[in-house]
Amino acid sequence: MHATASAPNPVAARLVALPRAMAGLLAAGGGAIAALGFEPVASIAGPILGAALLLVLLSARPASQAFGLGFAFGISHFVVGLWWIATAFTYQSAMPPWMGWVAVVGLSAFLALYPALAALAARRLTARTVPLSLLFAGLFILTEILRGTLFTGFSWNPLGAGWLQLEGVSALAAIIGANGLSGLALLCAGSLAVLLAGRGEAGRIVLAGVFPLLLALGFIVPAARPPLPAPDGATFLIVQPNIDQAQKQGPGGFEASLVRLMDLSREGLARHPETSAVVWPEAAVEYPLEEMAGLRAQLAALLKPGQILLTGGVAIERDDIGKAIGARNSLYALDHQGRILMRYDKAHLVPGGEYLPLRWLAEPLGLARLVPGSLDFLSGSGPATFRLPGLPALGPAICYEIIFPGAIVDRDDRPDLVLTVSNDAWFGPSGPPQHHAQARLRAIEEGLPIVRVTPTGVTGFIDPRGAILETLPRHAPGTAAMAAPAPLAPTPFARLGLAAPGLFALILIALGAWLRRRKT
Repeated sequence: MHATASAPNPVAARLVALPRAMAGLLAAGGGAIAALGFEPVASIAGPILGAALLLVLLSARPASQAFGLGFAFGISHFVVGLWWIATAFTYQSAMPPWMGWVAVVGLSAFLALYPALAALAARRLTARTVPLSLLFAGLFILTEILRGTLFTGFSWNPLGAGWLQLEGVSALAAIIGANGLSGLALLCAGSLAVLLAGRGEAGRIVLAGVFPLLLALGFIVPAARPPLPAPDGATFLIVQPNIDQAQKQGPGGFEASLVRLMDLSREGLARHPETSAVVWPEAAVEYPLEEMAGLRAQLAALLKPGQILLTGGVAIERDDIGKAIGARNSLYALDHQGRILMRYDKAHLVPGGEYLPLRWLAEPLGLARLVPGSLDFLSGSGPATFRLPGLPALGPAICYEIIFPGAIVDRDDRPDLVLTVSNDAWFGPSGPPQHHAQARLRAIEEGLPIVRVTPTGVTGFIDPRGAILETLPRHAPGTAAMAAPAPLAPTPFARLGLAAPGLFALILIALGAWLRRRKT
């Protein structure tokens, strides 16, 4: 085993002596521990402890092993965080359910390349724990941004999501975004790593103080901030029917779901006659509303003049002779006369869910998309702002779209509120709360309140600081009504987008590179 440049200490000496396979297992264990920062555990201690273990391994082991250690960390991290994807395969008949686990492991192996590259680049530059921690934090932010943008992107579960339990730290997402919060988690991991393996290094005391400082902020900031004004905008009635995916796709499931939504809406409107808008989940109406005037009239009968129904639906695109050539996952606004006031088409579709990439290759291999039906979904034009009578300016985001930082609102026409509808009934026990956590991060980043509706939960209202105002119980039918909170002024992140965490990453990398040149 080759010696490294790190200062000798008992921890490093033991890690150097480990067989390579054992070091890889330890890194994988660190990745699994780091995934405890996600729902349903949602403890920031997980990412800090798990990443600290990886950093200590990187500082002690040869640079030639850095990619493998980062990959082992990443694949276990993503498998633990994304196992819920396998549940979605139980709701389709085109592929055997066991292929869900193949998908989880395959996707996790691909996503693991990002932390592996960050680990390789950081360790190639230095083995000393302080600059290594700074370099890895900055490079990890950049690779996390790339993970959310390359090949259509997959921003699910940023490492910093665990900070949501500390309001004063998660508030920093308004400046550096969720990806920046991931960097803060890694700086805290570096705080722990230098205590274990950074003896005598320049900057050790400063880095070791990062975690206590953030912990203090977590308690001080909420107490120091002025309270938000009481909501006094238009009242939204949110409806959660509790129809799971198996029921909905079973015989008569679409009709039963629609009847329950209508019954719950009548009851809710009777209790809350001041309602301005009724909100139903994604794909609540599985029929093309443009083509079904009778159904529109039936839905409109729920409403009084001035009230609006906002519902997920499916639009059909047809060619010149009327043949269906594609579908769209849409959000509709109907008034009390059954007129369509708005249709927003989902722009960021789920590969393998709503369309099948490389269909010419995938179909001969026995692959199919998860959403039933033969028509691939077509993407819309992107974030938009809609102004409907009596409602605040709305920025719609359908399901998957809410996970992408910097990509949920029209920056040239900022809305007053984000309305996100989803169908999380596919996602097992851990996927829905993870999805809801993503929505909370978007609220903080943009300084906008969010109304979120799903068929089985998590359904509720989120204020522009990411706090949960009201949530309907999961797996229970129900309604809730609330006046829309006012938006905050545009945050630094709302102005800069992903450039904000990118700039933070470059600062960390520059600081790490400077400390790398200093003698220990």
